Amino acid sequence: MEFAGRDIISIRDFSREEIDYILKVACAMEPLARKGSDMLKGKILATLFFEPSTRTRLSFEAAMHKLGGSTIGFAEAEIASVRKGENLADTVRTVENYADVIAIRHPLEGAARLAAEFAKVPIINGGSGAEEHPTQALLDLYTIMKEKGKIDGLKIALLGDLRYGRTVHSLAYALSYYDVELYLVSPESLKMRREILEEIKEKIPVKEETDIKKVIPLLDVLYVTRIQKERFPDPAEYIKVKGSYKIDLETLSKAKKDLIVMHPLPRVDEIAVEVDRTPHARYFQQVWNGIVTRMALLALILGAVK
Repeated sequence: MEFAGRDIISIRDFSREEIDYILKVACAMEPLARKGSDMLKGKILATLFFEPSTRTRLSFEAAMHKLGGSTIGFAEAEIASVRKGENLADTVRTVENYADVIAIRHPLEGAARLAAEFAKVPIINGGSGAEEHPTQALLDLYTIMKEKGKIDGLKIALLGDLRYGRTVHSLAYALSYYDVELYLVSPESLKMRREILEEIKEKIPVKEETDIKKVIPLLDVLYVTRIQKERFPDPAEYIKVKGSYKIDLETLSKAKKDLIVMHPLPRVDEIAVEVDRTPHARYFQQVWNGIVTRMALLALILGAVK
């Protein structure tokens, strides 16, 4: 396996063997995340975030700093030359002179792959429109592996906005590499994209459902997402489906005692705050796991780990 110099655009660009190796390296990064390292001393990560972000941008920056590297970048396109009309290709070709690797988030689907076509340094997709979010999928897999000791053999549900949610698109692709049973729970209008559904159904058992109460007793992992208000072309359509699901203590009373509840965050009202205090909640652990997973990715693509 060769990771040095590779772009991370889609989870589908990796084999299961490569994903398993990334998770293994992430585990090895746990002690380094706590004590620090100079593994990437002298290396620079540029974070080009054309959309708002808290967790992903800070997670990448924390990961780079914990490995001894440094970061530059912007968090809003309005404060960059984009506001003056600069196109994405020119932005990337400029920033590659400043950095050894670029993490990019963009509202348009395909933006990260386009950036990779022009860049001479590795590009990491930090979220491209409603398309994909591959590093989130990797940290989600790491969380499941860490909490359950395995991924194969589990029953997993993705709940919420499966049409516009890029995290669930990447995670669905990623889970199709494993021997899992996948439940897709959403309103009819927010079902998983047809092309994704057709691809993953060729690899694993998949069942679509609208009522979470019908499947929650079966589950080992429940992955909840918010309704993506910013992706709706018509605000009236958002109003119709917002608040479609809420995971609370009553819902979880029917769940297995060892069910874990995950969420890529931010949440709105789809998980009640009271759930935070239960043994089911794992969404804040996901934040930490994001740091070690991104440490692994940075170390691998910059050649510090083979």
